[in-house]
Order: sequence, then structure tokens, then C-alpha cells
Amino acid sequence: MQRVFVYGTLRAGEVNDLNQAAVRHGIGAATLVGTASIAGRLYDFGTYPGLVLDASAGPVLGDVYDIPEALLPVLDEIEEVYPGQATLFVRETQPVMLDGAPTDCLLYPVADAAVAGLARIDGGDWVAYRQARDTAVAA
Repeated sequence: MQRVFVYGTLRAGEVNDLNQAAVRHGIGAATLVGTASIAGRLYDFGTYPGLVLDASAGPVLGDVYDIPEALLPVLDEIEEVYPGQATLFVRETQPVMLDGAPTDCLLYPVADAAVAGLARIDGGDWVAYRQARDTAVAA
């Protein structure tokens, strides 16, 4: 099992819901460990967010899952992370704060240069931000 921190469209109920992706690929379900945070800045790419790791920034909220090894290539595909290629997202391991203690997780941040000119998501919660944004657009 791998431990992964998801902060955007891979969260439950979002367009790339981690467990729905597992079902579509015939892979066993991921196990939700809990809600966690990491220091960083979240940006709006339109249909998905991007996380820039930044130790001096506020918390970005997300969920920690234990996932079957077979799900890792599916997540790489969703995030368009391909070995040997420069891509928007990268997969790396970082400590996130889970229940007041650091735990190492895989996550998919973006480079600081990738967010130039994009709106920052204050509050660090993609789901709350997206819901408020979509409601405002519909009104």
C-alpha cells in the first residue's frame, strides 16, 4: 500500500474521485485515513487546482488515503505524470500533517512558475472554493 495526499479533483465527490477511478480500472478501493494539510499555495487552473509547496504559506487541505499499488499508475495518468517527460504535475513524497503529526505521503504539486497569472485559492480548500465559484457562476 502507498499513502497519498489528494487536494483537488482526486478528492471524494470530485471529477477524478480516487475511488471511482479505482472502480473504473477494476482495482480495489483506497482506504481513507483522514483529513490532512500541507503548507503551500493553491491556484485555480479552471477545472482543477495546482499546489505550490511553500513552507511559509498557510495550510492546503486534502485527504490522505492508503491506496493499492495498482492504483498508482492510474493516478499518474490522471495527473499526466510520465517518466522522463517534463509535465505540469510531478509526483513526490512530502510530509503532511495528519492528526497533528507528520506522515509521509505521495502528492502531486506544480512548480511555482506554472501558476503565474492564476488566481490563488484563499483558504486552501479546493472543494469549498470550487463549490462557491460554481454557485456564483450559476447565479
